[in-house]
Amino acid sequence: MFKTLATLINGQNARAEDRVRDAFAIELIDQKIRESENSLRAAKATLASLIQRQRSEEKQHGGLKSRIGDLTKRAAEALDNNREDMAAEAARAIATMENELTVRTETLDRLDQKVIRLRASIESGHRRIIDLKQGAIQARAVRREQNIQMRMVKTGVQSGSVEEAEQMIARVLGRDDPFEHSEILSDINRDLNHDTIGDKMADAGFGAATRSTAEDVLARLKSGRK
Repeated sequence: MFKTLATLINGQNARAEDRVRDAFAIELIDQKIRESENSLRAAKATLASLIQRQRSEEKQHGGLKSRIGDLTKRAAEALDNNREDMAAEAARAIATMENELTVRTETLDRLDQKVIRLRASIESGHRRIIDLKQGAIQARAVRREQNIQMRMVKTGVQSGSVEEAEQMIARVLGRDDPFEHSEILSDINRDLNHDTIGDKMADAGFGAATRSTAEDVLARLKSGRK
């Protein structure tokens, strides 16, 4: 029983955590990007320190090799001049410096490897942060679109509302013209009262014209010009 309750509680907590992560996804992405940038800056500072130490070791390594070469030449000249005592003293110094040179060579090799690995890691991290920023831009665009859609739903801009509005517009536009309707009624009433029979007979040539026509006007204009 207790295991079942614990499982239900854990499941509910997980769903609540997912809802929070979804609600604050953009903020969480920005936070992760900031953390990654901070880590990258720390790595760059470490790389700078390693390179600085590497250069220092290279200088000391080069200086040591130069001193060994110089003492070796001097020891050879001392031997040529039968000064074996001085050559032996130089040989002891050369042996000490060669041992130090071995240690510094190993140290320099390790530093070279560390610099190479850290530089590669920084380049990879830099590319990943660029990808994260581009992904964040896309996530913001999607979130804005989702927010707009949610506002449209809340304000009733839905397919059902749009269709209803379109139907209402069609009904208004499809109504009969009241003025035309009135004219048609007047014509019907005149026909019923035989008010138009005289006009029809006059148009057919029976009796005097009851109304002016374009032909009458044109004939009058022509006669006026003669």
